[in-house]
Amino acid sequence: CLILSFFSRGKLGRYPPWPGKIVNPPKDLKKPRGKKCFFVKFFGTEDHAWIKVEQLKPYHPHKEEMIKINKGKRFQQAVDAVEEFLRKTKGKDQASSHNSTEEKNRRNSSEERGKQSAGEEKRKASLSEGKVKKGTGEGKKRVSSVSSERGSKSPLKRAQDQSPRKRGRPPKDEKDLTIPESSTVKRVMSGTVAGFKWPPSVSEPVKDSDPHFHHFLLSQTEKPTVCYQAITKKLKVCEEETGSTSIQAADSTAVNGSITPTDKKIGFLGLGLMGSGIVSNLLKMGHTVTVWNRTAEKCDLFIQEGARLGRTPAEVVSTCDITFACVSDPKAAKDLVLGPSGVLQGIRPGKCYVDMSTVDADTVTELAQVIVSRGGRFLEAPVSGNQQLSNDGMLVILAAGDRGLYEDCSSCFQAMGKTSFFLGEVGNAAKMMLIVNMVQGSFMATIAEGLTLAQVTGQSQQTLLDILNQGQLASIFLDQKCQNILQGNFKPDFYLKYIQKDLRLAIALGDSVNHPTPMAAAANEVYKRAKALDQSDNDMSAVYRAYIH
Repeated sequence: CLILSFFSRGKLGRYPPWPGKIVNPPKDLKKPRGKKCFFVKFFGTEDHAWIKVEQLKPYHPHKEEMIKINKGKRFQQAVDAVEEFLRKTKGKDQASSHNSTEEKNRRNSSEERGKQSAGEEKRKASLSEGKVKKGTGEGKKRVSSVSSERGSKSPLKRAQDQSPRKRGRPPKDEKDLTIPESSTVKRVMSGTVAGFKWPPSVSEPVKDSDPHFHHFLLSQTEKPTVCYQAITKKLKVCEEETGSTSIQAADSTAVNGSITPTDKKIGFLGLGLMGSGIVSNLLKMGHTVTVWNRTAEKCDLFIQEGARLGRTPAEVVSTCDITFACVSDPKAAKDLVLGPSGVLQGIRPGKCYVDMSTVDADTVTELAQVIVSRGGRFLEAPVSGNQQLSNDGMLVILAAGDRGLYEDCSSCFQAMGKTSFFLGEVGNAAKMMLIVNMVQGSFMATIAEGLTLAQVTGQSQQTLLDILNQGQLASIFLDQKCQNILQGNFKPDFYLKYIQKDLRLAIALGDSVNHPTPMAAAANEVYKRAKALDQSDNDMSAVYRAYIH
């Protein structure tokens, strides 16, 4: 059954309708509780999700209107996929019609043979009637009754009777996974769904958001939520308890063509490993972007993709509504704002500045104060991820500061990431980011330590990786970093010098509250040794070399 699906985005509006079809869900995926919903596969994305009945509309009656309101390239690819599906379905129906004619002929022939067989049995029963006793007459009646049933039932009905499945109510799990037959779907489409109104504009608030929907979903709740997350193409259910507010979007393949870019002018300062991928995705999603980089040559590629060039940070801020920045460390972040022709010189009342650098809380608090003192609005939004995730639009964004600015950045965060969290007052995101990277850096050092210990004790490093990948530690991060080490490929995906910087800042954060961080301190020493071995500009996995030299 072809449908259009509408997905709410909490307070920020709704996404345009997207074509899909109702399919059977995986056997291990339980149906969400609450309102009636169907499991839908979306064309052009290969994503799946449970969708409420009131969020579905029949495809054909609204096709033209849907195309008018959505001009995205990814959406057009989805429509093309629908048409291809319809062509294939039509071809199958024609073949099925031909086959059904043959099947009907076979059934008629089979029924005729059945009738002949029943008649033969009746004649045999009549011949033996005078030879049997009265007590056996009942048995004869039973035989005759069975014969009659065999002659009258169709082969399909007999096959159902012979099925090993027990009659009666189906098992509970099977019942939950059953998709309604076409008549039920028709009734749904003509009833609740047909009465569903087209989604409001992005500026209109939407109160009824679906907490079970992960792809395309923006959830903004202060309560614990239940969501579906896509992990390596498999749907798994997780319960997330958090006091923060989160914005969740799908991976870039799912949301291409569905993001409505903000009409605000966007500036971006810093085109390093992370910044380059972010800007590329902002442009792909239709944002108007002005770029600046200390090394001007890095801007050329983005100018070709449609970006505008800013000569100084001050010029970018003065000509844009919201300016993002992503630089290497606290010193670079301060110089960018406070230096000659810096951000501060372009700040006027209403101008917005979003710092995505991973720095300490003191630095980001100082920057927020000077921006706000000029009438500007400030948001910190460091990102968790690496170059590949940045390129794929799959970063995790941790934000704090101006809540209104956070919501104004919604389409940008959707373009660059899969999830964003609002953590409250300025400084919280910086602290959380340092803790996340402290855990990641310490884990990387432990991986390197384990691989070298395996080597010196005569164990296979590949076998160790295979064992880890089959256990509870299995992750994309573990596999990729171990592959880097086994292949001797340390092309930077996350610079070693930056993870060491984050460890240093995390240790200082612990010191500021008198909290011990012995594991991070030990890992930091290993990274410092790797830097002394000239590994600063290699990937963080090059910490392995600190153990073998």
